[in-house]
Amino acid sequence: MTEFVMVAGAWLGAWAWDEVVPELRAAGHGAHALTLSGLAEKRDAPAGQRTHVQDIVDEVVRRDLRDVVLVGHSYAGIPVGQAAERIGDRLARVVFVDSNVPADGESFASAWWQGPGVLEPVIAANGGFWAPLPAADFAGQGLSDEQIARIVAGATPHPGAALTEPAVLTGSLGALPATYVKCLLDGPDPTDDVAKLLTGERWRLVELDTGHWPMFSRPRELAGILLAAAESAES
Repeated sequence: MTEFVMVAGAWLGAWAWDEVVPELRAAGHGAHALTLSGLAEKRDAPAGQRTHVQDIVDEVVRRDLRDVVLVGHSYAGIPVGQAAERIGDRLARVVFVDSNVPADGESFASAWWQGPGVLEPVIAANGGFWAPLPAADFAGQGLSDEQIARIVAGATPHPGAALTEPAVLTGSLGALPATYVKCLLDGPDPTDDVAKLLTGERWRLVELDTGHWPMFSRPRELAGILLAAAESAES
């Protein structure tokens, strides 16, 4: 039995996986959706990026999980990638869902697509948090009006330190067994850092014809990709 530990991206909590978890459990696996510190029901907890890495490691250790598939969506790929390194032989595979990936010494903000130094003033102007997106910014991502409304209603401000603290990796990310899920409505090609990782023998690319939030727009298809990733980890 595989144990999936799933972490959603910025502004979201464990609730984002509500339609994926039943699919995984119906297939006979464990499914654990995790809310990171400072978000959703944990919004009052102080948090940074290092805290988020520890949140993930603690979840695995506290539950004594083995054969773990760690799943990181969007921002969460950064702490998930670091946690994967730290859980040792408990790890079966990592799945990055249209996500950022960690680079030693770099942060989410330093690798921001608009360039370094752009996101930090936005965070500072909002009291140290990254404000959730308005409904209009979810257009063109394969989401229904109802799904967009659900995301907007559940989103909470994202703690800024999680976005500005640098990642710490002791080994090569390319050495981890990994699947990268590219959501095509969010851009047809992986970023350059991901493309380089995909040239290695241990990384696989899966494309999904939907937008950046597939746990809402295509939960069954996403669950199928996660199950296939678990099977590849066993082979």
